[in-house]
Amino acid sequence: MARPGFSDRPSRSSYDVVIVGGAMQGSATAWFLTENPDFTGSVLVVERDPTYEKAATSLSNSCIRQQYSDAINVRCSQFGAEVVKNFRAMMGGSDLFPELSIHCFGYLYLAATETFADALRANHRIQVEAGAHTRLMTADEIKAAYPFYRVDDIVLGSHNTVDEGYFDGTAVFDGFRRSAIRRGVEYVGDEVVAIGLNAAGDRVETVTLRSGAVVACGQVVNASGTRAAKTAAMVGVAVPVEPRKRYSWVFTAERPLDRALPLTIDPTGIHMRQEAGEAYLAGCTPVVDPAVDPDDFTMDPDVWEDRVWPILADRIPQFESIRVVSEWAGHYEYNAFDHNAIVGPHTRIANFHFQCGFSGHGLQHGPAMGRGMAEMLTYGEFRALDLSCFSFGRIARGEPFIENAVI
Repeated sequence: MARPGFSDRPSRSSYDVVIVGGAMQGSATAWFLTENPDFTGSVLVVERDPTYEKAATSLSNSCIRQQYSDAINVRCSQFGAEVVKNFRAMMGGSDLFPELSIHCFGYLYLAATETFADALRANHRIQVEAGAHTRLMTADEIKAAYPFYRVDDIVLGSHNTVDEGYFDGTAVFDGFRRSAIRRGVEYVGDEVVAIGLNAAGDRVETVTLRSGAVVACGQVVNASGTRAAKTAAMVGVAVPVEPRKRYSWVFTAERPLDRALPLTIDPTGIHMRQEAGEAYLAGCTPVVDPAVDPDDFTMDPDVWEDRVWPILADRIPQFESIRVVSEWAGHYEYNAFDHNAIVGPHTRIANFHFQCGFSGHGLQHGPAMGRGMAEMLTYGEFRALDLSCFSFGRIARGEPFIENAVI
């Protein structure tokens, strides 16, 4: 069922801003435009699936961290954390919007080699300089804090329990969306199928929807997630964003742990964390990780038995006897170029903007990116945070801005 607030067709023939994609990124941008007193234009958000059933936002594990390899990603998460913790106040204090918090069990990266330990040390310096509370832990310190781990192969750990953990990402996204609608943003349940350029090919003039509606527009934002490359192709632009499948399982243990399980990134790449109550969540990247069809959400039935469960039980012996409660496959909008976001205008088509390629950290960075995109659309520049390092220009120049801490 479609969420409330969607129209079948646009009510106008022209909009100042058209946002392609209405999940976390698109809705955050729409809301921050309404929050900016210097923006007085009209906004249309086009969402192909008003149920959001298969959106990356909906299928996310909904976590937030500051343990990145670049300071700007740390700062984007810090702003995201402030938004989560003050969400109702940001929405005007109305009880129509929830009071939210972060379950701060933190992320715990485990290094089994000196090479990865050195990477954790280098990232730790960057994180602390950016104001994060990350601490490095020896194997003995990890064992003392969390006796359930097997740590005989661990060289070093990196942990932070301040504004790191789980939050209700769906509530944040839906709050942005509902508030934006209340403030006059129009949401239409439709799909962009063509984008028309001017004769010079350097400016978007129109957007055509599957329903046949054609609307003129001042600026367009490509916030279409795993379909970002398809949207970019409509203006003749190639962007290295592709759907990559990610598996998740929720399970219970016959012998539950006696304390909260941090979001643990095992040296094998498997991750696990505390879920609500005495449940736990595990996830992994496929061993072979190709681009997939954006409508492919099939599970591989062998991954749990053959790979994930044995690793969980080896790292935490109490997980030898566990039962899967639910499972699903979701997608990352994966930037195959450098694993980082692409945000801001195209180098030639100046009113065509990117807001995509988040490679798994789009939900937690949605507020920062939405604020930044609203600034770009209003002022032609980023102001609160300088997000220019995420520009499309680096793609065009072949100069990657690499984020190493991608799960």
